[in-house]
Formats: sequence, structure tokens, C-alpha cells
Amino acid sequence: MLRDDLMLIQTVDFFPPIVDDPYRYGQIAAANSLSDIYAMGASPNLALNILCIPSCLSPEEVSQIMAGGAQKVQEAGAIIAGGHSVEDNEPKYGLCVTACIDPKYIWSNAGAKPGDVIILTKPLGNGILATAAKQDKITQAEFEEATESMATLNKYARDAAVDLNVHACTDITGFGFMGHAGEMAKASGVTLEIDSKNIPVFKHALELAEQGIIPGGVLRNEAYLTKNVLFHKNVSRSMQSVLFDPQTSGGLLFAISEDALHAFVCEMNVKNIPFSVIGKAIKPTDYYIQVH
Repeated sequence: MLRDDLMLIQTVDFFPPIVDDPYRYGQIAAANSLSDIYAMGASPNLALNILCIPSCLSPEEVSQIMAGGAQKVQEAGAIIAGGHSVEDNEPKYGLCVTACIDPKYIWSNAGAKPGDVIILTKPLGNGILATAAKQDKITQAEFEEATESMATLNKYARDAAVDLNVHACTDITGFGFMGHAGEMAKASGVTLEIDSKNIPVFKHALELAEQGIIPGGVLRNEAYLTKNVLFHKNVSRSMQSVLFDPQTSGGLLFAISEDALHAFVCEMNVKNIPFSVIGKAIKPTDYYIQVH
């Protein structure tokens, strides 16, 4: 706390390339790093570059990574104030991001209430698609929808919802949908009842999962979380894999009051932001999440 009406927020994230194009990689890494700020209802002010550079990476490629990141920071309305780089065997890039917010308006993952509507703003399955792309199981064109989504800032969903009655929010990243939704349910003292038919999924993700083309993170997330999840018998194994799939720069997950749903839908539609109503919060049961 800087003062009673002003809180400082800082977050940091960086990771190896998930795509081949260095500029796009920079965009995705920056969007991912900025996402935590948006998930808290804030808007970023300042960013610092974090860069690990192998000797095999050309100066032009390094420049393109940083240019992609800078473009997203500029789009976010923030500035890059420097950063730090080191030599490493594998390229890694990301940001340390700073924002300020009045604590009265901060979002957390702990405020969902029974009766709330649960909304997701980006499709799931980009981890599965990235794994398939690395194995040449899909073309770059088939991967493009996911890369475009990963490079899209959660700024626009945050801006659309910031004046509405948001009870809880989180972003969907490495712990997958089930991990982050489960944290929201646990912190809020509710169960999330999810309709799998309404879950947005990237094209090809389900069929790839059915073929067993999944990242190792799916199995790790499932092993850690499965005791807190109830899947009804109509939910396919491939859909379960998608729900456990670790995401890069995934969407925002909102719990909003039912009274705010109409205004939320109007704001998102006016601003042409995709979203899906995927379930509701109910009184706590033996599970954090029940998937139908």
C-alpha cells in the first residue's frame, strides 16, 4: 500500500519460445506477462524486459523479440523503462510489470458467490496445439488462430468489465482451466458448476487430445487437481485433457452477479470481445469443480 487509496501491484513472468517467429514470440510473452495485471482489474503503467539470450541467436532475432514485446506494452498504454539480459542456453523472454490501483477496485479470485455466472473470454487448448505444432502434426496456418489469441491482450476484456459487478476474476495460464478455476472456487468457498458444451475450444484441440498429442503439463495438472474435480460420465476424455491443458496467455475467467450479466454481454458485444457463459457458482460441495 502506498496510501489508503493507492496500491502498487507487481508481477513477473517469462518463458521459452512457444512459436518460431521471434516477433510473435515477443508479443505472446508480453501479453502473458501483462495478463496478471488485467486479472486484478488494473491497468499496467511500467514494464521491465527480462531476456535470456543464447549465443546462437542473431542480433536481428533478439531485436524482433523485443520489438514484439514493446508493441504489446505500447498497446497496453504502458512504457518500458529498461530491463536486464543474460546469456543462457535457451531463449527466454518476458516482463516485470508494475501497476497502481485503488484497493477498493481491485479484483481477486476470492469473491465468487453462489448464483454468480461464470464467463471465459478465450478458447482453451493452445498448449495442445503448441505441442502438435512442435511435432509437425498441424500446419502453421492451423496454429494461427491460437497464436493470434495468445498475442491478444486481456486489456479489452478487463476494460469492458471494469465498471460492472465483478465478484472474482483470474486469468487462465499454466495450471490450466481446472487449476485456476479450482483456485477461484477454493478461495471463494463455492463450487463451480461447468457445462462442457459451452467451453470454447480451439479447432483441432479435441481431436489432437483424442490422439494423445498433449503436453506433459496436462498429466501433471490432472494428477494434482483430480481429487477436487468431478467429471460427469458425458464428458469425454479429450475434453478433460483440454480442461487440464496448460495455457499460455489464456483468457480471463469472471464470476459476476446474475444482475450484471446483461450489462456484461452488451459491453463485450459492443467492443467485439469474444466470451462464453460456461457455468455458475453454487454452494460448496465435496468438489471445487463439477463438469457436466
